[in-house]
Amino acid sequence: MELLKHFIDLILHLDKTLVSVVHEYGSLTYLILFIIIFTETGVIVFPFLPGDSLLFVAGTLAAQNNPATGQPLLNIFYLIPLLITAAFIGDNLNYAVGDYLGPRVFREDFRFLKRKYLEQTQAYYAKHGGKTIIMARFVPIVRTFAPFVAGVGTMTYKFFASYSIAGAVLWVVSLTLAGYFLGSIPWVQHNFTLVIYGIVLFSIVPPAFQYFKGKMQGQAA
Repeated sequence: MELLKHFIDLILHLDKTLVSVVHEYGSLTYLILFIIIFTETGVIVFPFLPGDSLLFVAGTLAAQNNPATGQPLLNIFYLIPLLITAAFIGDNLNYAVGDYLGPRVFREDFRFLKRKYLEQTQAYYAKHGGKTIIMARFVPIVRTFAPFVAGVGTMTYKFFASYSIAGAVLWVVSLTLAGYFLGSIPWVQHNFTLVIYGIVLFSIVPPAFQYFKGKMQGQAA
């Protein structure tokens, strides 16, 4: 519980944490951000790492100058392409793992891993695959699992890659530039914790609504 408390506190005060990282590590901050985005996107056991909020905060720091040097804390022209690359490579790693493990894991029926689940996944991605890959970028946890499931569902790599790069660009550019242009507003600076709450809620509410809507429709049927 204590570890979870510290982790939540880190997320809610990510602006202060990232400023400290920039001052302590300088240019290595770009590598640290790359690793976090790559891991959160590409390693299926780390879906809880910050994604949306990290991009927003990184954007706010790119709009702030270092008092000692007069230069931006982070360079927006380095930041955006670097994090797009991290997100895209992470997606591809996740897809490759799913593509490799899927046929082996679902070769036989187990209690929770049944062949029909793989067939349902394949049918779903055949119908909604591209839209899912792009929309999943904006949903915590889901964006970590979506590329893995796409690989399990044997979505063709060419199809996956085209939507993966589109999703990575939309996700990184929109949230980083939102932080860049909104982070200098005094109200945002003074209520940053509320802004982070808002980003989290904005990410979680739509899929939660769709989930409960589906449950209710299923009960009605």
